[in-house]
Amino acid sequence: MCGRFVQSASLDHWVGVFDVERTLTEELHASWNVAPTDPIYIAAEHRGERQLGAMRWGLVPHWAKDAKGFHINARSETIASKPAFRDAFRYRRCLVPSNGFYEWQAGPTGKVPHHIDLADGPMVFAGVWSGWTDPTSGEQLNTVAIVTTDASPELAPIHDRMPVWLPPELWDDWLDREATDPDDILPILDQASPGNVVARPVEDAVGSVANNRPDLLADRQDLFS
Repeated sequence: MCGRFVQSASLDHWVGVFDVERTLTEELHASWNVAPTDPIYIAAEHRGERQLGAMRWGLVPHWAKDAKGFHINARSETIASKPAFRDAFRYRRCLVPSNGFYEWQAGPTGKVPHHIDLADGPMVFAGVWSGWTDPTSGEQLNTVAIVTTDASPELAPIHDRMPVWLPPELWDDWLDREATDPDDILPILDQASPGNVVARPVEDAVGSVANNRPDLLADRQDLFS
């Protein structure tokens, strides 16, 4: 699964990365410890226009009676059929920019957090989003889930799952609103490649959502002393 990640680059940075035509959000605070229910940047297409906005992490299906239950991840193996995601997968796909994610590896003295990123480009997750309307207030809530898959061989020793990240050449295909047949969309996920992955242990402080600062990315020293 993906339960924590980093989104520390600026709004202008991601506008440039995605060649955004319209920005629909104010600048969010840089976060080195994004947690479920936090607002995050997402890129999507609307009427052929590339847009950058912000949504709450943790998808609430459009048909849900309330917003108490949410899904931070959507498994690629069942995303096309599971009721919580199948409509979003067909009609509301997005890109979730990141500066890497965290995963915990079981060890003899407990779980060790690792920061995982790409050495040669942005790690952009495949995402799906949904709009939910509060039946009492009429307020609209837009939420997003990150697609996950089996871990690649180099990351499997750390955890058995990982987010799906897409190289730039697949961004247009993933965001294409004209593509609604799962048989056409699922192969995009199959083409996702880990690329030049860098995984390194970091301090335990990342385990608490109260800690959110750049030095969470510092290399853990006690494992090497």
